[in-house]
Amino acid sequence: MIIVRIERLEDGTIQGFSSRGHAGYADPGEDIVCAAVSAITVGAVNSIETLTGIVMKSKMKDGFLSARLRNLPDDAPHDNVQLLLESMQVMLVTIEESYGEYIQIKQVTITEKRR
Repeated sequence: MIIVRIERLEDGTIQGFSSRGHAGYADPGEDIVCAAVSAITVGAVNSIETLTGIVMKSKMKDGFLSARLRNLPDDAPHDNVQLLLESMQVMLVTIEESYGEYIQIKQVTITEKRR
């Protein structure tokens, strides 16, 4: 099962996320759930960097992706970054609604920004 953890600050903004595990829907290389989750999460990180210039602190290895926002300057495009992260969540929830036995999304409130 894939576990996606979305970290939100107390004000509701997304600070980061992680995706861990393999769906087990089909054989490796043919697993549409794994492919979809990977495309959405990696695409979100790449979109944020390309479209806003914000580089998330990220780590990736087999079956794992973690991405966090660092301390952003005041003039950073906060709204655009949040829109892209919220869009990512909507897409993941859509997958969870159809393939819930293979993916679980957890929303976690954190009290402070992580570096």
